[in-house]
Amino acid sequence: MARTGTSESPPAPAEASDGGEPDARFTFANERTFLAWSRTALALVIGGLAIVQLLPPFPGVPWGRHVIGTPLIVLGGTVSVISYLEWKDNQRALRRGEPLRRSRLPQILAVAIAGIALVAAALALLSGLSRHL
Repeated sequence: MARTGTSESPPAPAEASDGGEPDARFTFANERTFLAWSRTALALVIGGLAIVQLLPPFPGVPWGRHVIGTPLIVLGGTVSVISYLEWKDNQRALRRGEPLRRSRLPQILAVAIAGIALVAAALALLSGLSRHL
């Protein structure tokens, strides 16, 4: 027998073991951020491989390409892993209604790239000096 005149609210979304389902917009934004970091990680790995394999050797510093390229490859792998862990933590916080933690990735990336740039500049100077000696 159908009941009329009563308004039943729709059933609540199925709750996960660590909270309820967050608004889809936040989930998609979290995913887009993860995918952006994944593209950055891939670019770092490809850039490092290109330096190691395609850049001509530095005159007087034949190992210079590896000193620049290898840290970029490692940094790309690190960014990939950390971005996944942050995506997972953010998704859990969204489900629990907790505030999101600040990302560590911008600082890690800025410091690492600045360090690699300083090493690259030193290698370029060392290579230039070895040409003139």
